[in-house]
Amino acid sequence: MTDRRALDDALRAEIEGLASRGLVRAPLGVGFGVDLLTNDYLGLSRHPAVVAAARAVLERDGLGAGASRLLGGDHEEHRHLEVAFASLQGEDAAALFASGSAANTGLLGTLAGPGDFYVSDALNHASLVDGMRLSGARRAIVPHGDVGAVDDALVRAPANGRRFVVVEGVHGMEGDTAPLAGLADVCRRRGALLIVDEAHSLGLFGPDGAGAVAAAGCADVVAARVNPCGKALGGAGGVVTASRAIIA
Repeated sequence: MTDRRALDDALRAEIEGLASRGLVRAPLGVGFGVDLLTNDYLGLSRHPAVVAAARAVLERDGLGAGASRLLGGDHEEHRHLEVAFASLQGEDAAALFASGSAANTGLLGTLAGPGDFYVSDALNHASLVDGMRLSGARRAIVPHGDVGAVDDALVRAPANGRRFVVVEGVHGMEGDTAPLAGLADVCRRRGALLIVDEAHSLGLFGPDGAGAVAAAGCADVVAARVNPCGKALGGAGGVVTASRAIIA
């Protein structure tokens, strides 16, 4: 049997081992110099109109939803945000999640199943990878930004089941834009649909900041878009936009 002291000793030894290899990280904090790390691209988190709107809701409704949305935690602001996102991206419906990561795992974990197939860019965010794993769907991982490799993966994919190609509109670590026009052409030819994480493209690309899909003009082959609100929008949460059938 492992007691608490033994567990703590073992964990401390593991942490020391990680630290010796430079694998332990800690928050940098604030006030350490010029901020080149922020995802608050447009500075909206401190915009007076955003702060005033948040303060008004806080004073009216208090802090927290009080319950899940199904059991009384459904607030008017939630529905307004979903309608606004669906309208911005020309979709039928939208669903709000607590975070962008939760939106990715929730969408990918439920949209496909064991009989389906995902093609995933090798540098996709961990939450996209987690969602695909949770789904039980078969997967092919292709080199980053390689349209030809996506085409080859779909050619080799089983003929039955749904097929999805999963990418980030703008890759958060590399900063490059996904080749959405080329991927859309492949999807049209191979009977697949795109799923695009707009985390680093929302607010910066496309008409009215609608994102990389809008900029590329390929919405006809996009099954869903994930829009984290904690970056260019300066807030928190994540919103999936898609057809009403997917959102339901």
